[in-house]
Amino acid sequence: MLFWGISYIWSKEVFNYLQPATTVWFRLIISVLFFLGYFRWKRQKISIKRAHWGLLIAASFFNPFLYFIGESYGLQRISPTISAVIISTIPLFTPVFAFIFLKERLKPLNILGLFVSFAGILIMVIDRTLGFTASPIGLAFLFLAVFSAIVYGIILKKLTYSYDAVTIVFIQNLLGIVFFAPVVFGIEYVGLNSIEWHASWVFSLVLLGVFASSLAFVFFTHGVHKLGVSKSTIYTNIIPVFTAFFSFLIIGESITFDKLVGIACVIIGVMLSQIKKSTEKIKVRSV
Repeated sequence: MLFWGISYIWSKEVFNYLQPATTVWFRLIISVLFFLGYFRWKRQKISIKRAHWGLLIAASFFNPFLYFIGESYGLQRISPTISAVIISTIPLFTPVFAFIFLKERLKPLNILGLFVSFAGILIMVIDRTLGFTASPIGLAFLFLAVFSAIVYGIILKKLTYSYDAVTIVFIQNLLGIVFFAPVVFGIEYVGLNSIEWHASWVFSLVLLGVFASSLAFVFFTHGVHKLGVSKSTIYTNIIPVFTAFFSFLIIGESITFDKLVGIACVIIGVMLSQIKKSTEKIKVRSV
């Protein structure tokens, strides 16, 4: 979550020179090269069963492709802190999808958590005259990222039974390069031809490739395997805390009282959505 939190600032730096999809495409290439070096160092061979390619392709379509399309184009239009807060609602929406697709009943605290978290988002993106302080299109892209992350988490859990975290992330990023290629060479081709190369943003891009697209995903995948999807995604509520801190420290983004209240509401909402589950587990252990 530390790596993902600070990645919003790195991305903002790179977006001054590269378009969103091109940025992700390059960071995926850096990530794949990083993993190839790791596999060579470990002398590890990659073997994927034919039956699992469908799951891997689906996982890669939702993340990195759809997720980063949503996150990158959203981040291009909205501040890093607000973007991070919206992304942090991923664990809050998980029970909603479980209710729709698995017919699991929503607990009262799940519903309360949803309202509290949405209140936090509204505080951050709507000013006191009821006008938007954030781009509606940017918000739509960010919620596309949220939806993609939820679907990806469900698929990812199945894959962790058969492969280690490094192999999964390497394959999904390799496939992600293929998914992003039509966007980069089609929609963003003009920008690709007019890149101004500077050491500062190239360094930020390398950091994105190694830490945000490689190590962070490996750690998260390992967490999903050990803790499960719900427990692991709870930790995404820490992302806006890191992002707000580093935005203030590195790029001088102001941390207003409204933002602090909004962040607090989102985090409290996520916590409320989990209290019931924790209580039930304590009762079971006591019995």
